Amino acid sequence: MTENEKVTRNVQGRVVSNKADKTITVLVERRVRHPLYGKYIRRSSKMQAHDEGNECQVGDVVTIEQCRPISKSKAWRLVKVLERAAQ
Repeated sequence: MTENEKVTRNVQGRVVSNKADKTITVLVERRVRHPLYGKYIRRSSKMQAHDEGNECQVGDVVTIEQCRPISKSKAWRLVKVLERAAQ
């Protein structure tokens, strides 16, 4: 890997809010193994992402990537919509 290449972090999640202009809230779930009991449990994070075209609806499954900070709470950008929500 050269110095000019940057590794971007991509995650998939479900849109839970699109009320703000050009902003979506994405719920990202991951499975984590419990340290003592070994059972897999679900952990989730809500991330604010930049949606330039206001194309996402609540319930869409999307891919977002990490980018430079756009605002106080937004440091993610919408890459593509994987699955549209049922109307």
